[in-house]
Amino acid sequence: MKNFLFFLALCLLHQQLQAKKLYKYKDEQGHWNFSDRSPETNLPVEVRQLKASHKRFVWLEKTGDIHKPKYFAINNYYGPVEIEVSISEKHNVYSKPELPKRFVVEPGQSEDLFQMAGINKFKAWSYSLQYSYIIGSPFAVHDNHAVYSPPFAKNAKFFISQAFNGEFSHTDKQNQYAVDLVMPINTAIHAARSGMVMEVNNDFFNSGTEQAYKSRANSIRILHNDGSMAVYAHLVLERAQVFPGLTVSAGQLIGYSGNTGFSSGPHLHFAVQVNKGMELVSVPFKFMGADKIAKEPVAGTWLVN
Repeated sequence: MKNFLFFLALCLLHQQLQAKKLYKYKDEQGHWNFSDRSPETNLPVEVRQLKASHKRFVWLEKTGDIHKPKYFAINNYYGPVEIEVSISEKHNVYSKPELPKRFVVEPGQSEDLFQMAGINKFKAWSYSLQYSYIIGSPFAVHDNHAVYSPPFAKNAKFFISQAFNGEFSHTDKQNQYAVDLVMPINTAIHAARSGMVMEVNNDFFNSGTEQAYKSRANSIRILHNDGSMAVYAHLVLERAQVFPGLTVSAGQLIGYSGNTGFSSGPHLHFAVQVNKGMELVSVPFKFMGADKIAKEPVAGTWLVN
């Protein structure tokens, strides 16, 4: 009797999170009621924000013959991702095409990506798959002539506390060419460039400078027509004005600034990123100034719209 053992190890580099609220109130009979949905009552209701939980957006699925299973990917982002699949453990097994291998997966369900099979069909075989993914296409090339509007309302100005190569938190490749704009919580944020909303994180409510907060900022990611992506981060809890899949124009209201995630004070973090082959990298860009001249942002100056 043949034994076929299949294991799947997950390594997700990007995960969105979902947060819930707990509603607590005492009814007219004096009984406490608890719900994760806003109750229809005129009685006083206590609302507690719960911690966000992980939501899966990219994963592998198995199909086909048990003796020669095939795998495809599901991508629930509104834009492409790059996924890398490898075999962490194997016995009497091979893959076609040979793994490790990288695949670009558009939104939705992909075609079959690879197939597994036993080398000697008279012996047991087993394997363990491991995969990771990065949001965005590795073939994207940022348009260096693209001009970005300041990401806030007309006739406003905000101080640039940190710009390209900022020593506090712009030292890694994802944030090397990011900009921090000091602004009060609930300042209206507008799209700097047109595109499609690819990702929205809207459920975080805490901040700090500990490492644990680095992945806990509310943010909006917008995919541009050249494959680059603008990131608007540290937004306020539950005030995103857009949703994934929505096409937005430059200057359109998309959300409100906050102080969530890895942050020492209220500000907007803005960056333009591309996927450079399983690695998100920020790229230089220029803001259109009030004088109608496009310039790179400079720390210690005011950005005027």
